[in-house]
Amino acid sequence: MRQQTGPLVLELNKPAIEEKLTMVDMPSIISHISIGTNDFDRAIAFYDKVMPTIGCKRIFEHPGAVAYGKMFPEFWVQRPIDGQAASVGNGTHFGFIAATKEQVHAFYDAAIAAGATGDGEPGERPQYGAPYYGCFVRDPDGHKIEAAFWDVSKAG
Repeated sequence: MRQQTGPLVLELNKPAIEEKLTMVDMPSIISHISIGTNDFDRAIAFYDKVMPTIGCKRIFEHPGAVAYGKMFPEFWVQRPIDGQAASVGNGTHFGFIAATKEQVHAFYDAAIAAGATGDGEPGERPQYGAPYYGCFVRDPDGHKIEAAFWDVSKAG
């Protein structure tokens, strides 16, 4: 268990608090995802530049961990709790929701500018279905991340 060594910072989205939304009210089945990093400062600098492109911000942080989200801490970047080196999961990737195709492009451009490696430029992927429009990058630690827009007007 991580020992708290500094102040906790929690900044929940004000409209969520005013509307008394809970995580149960959210359409996702995922509570949160955590990824490990071997260079915490570099990883946080990267995600601080990329996550705002899809409407996310820092929601919660403490030494060695930062959580991003829109209303709740949904995506954690942290030093591994066990103190061992972080590693990338083969076959694992994390997909973020983009509200528009423009957000997909902004996500990709910000990620590349912040040090990511392209792993699939923004565009349609017919194999994922007509509504899909997205991109893939590898963050500086090698994690595969995606921004995806689902155009419901193209749903069959």
